Amino acid sequence: MQANTARADRIAQRSRSENWKKPPRRIESSECITCDTCLRNCPPEFGAIFDRGLDVVIIPELCSGCPKCVLVCPVDCIYVDEEWTPTGDQMWSHIELTTGDPA
Repeated sequence: MQANTARADRIAQRSRSENWKKPPRRIESSECITCDTCLRNCPPEFGAIFDRGLDVVIIPELCSGCPKCVLVCPVDCIYVDEEWTPTGDQMWSHIELTTGDPA
C-alpha cells in the first residue's frame, strides 16, 4: 500500500523522487512495435509506462530508471533519457483519467 501512496504522491506533485539517482528511460517511438511488454513489466510501484493507442510512452516523473522494461523489450527501443523534459498537462490529464489518481 505504501508504494501506491508514493506513486500517487509523485502523480500529485508531478515530480520524480529525489532518492532516484538514475535518469528515467524513454521509448524511441520510431523503433517501438507497441507490444506492451515493457508496460506489463514495469513494477507497479512506479507504473511509469502508458499505452496511448498509437504509441507507448514512459512518464519520466514516474520512472525510477530501473532496467526492467529494457531487459524485456524485444526490439531494444528503450534508452536512458539524460535530457528528459517534464511531462505536459495533457498527458497528466490522461494519467488522472486512467489511474484515478489526482494529477
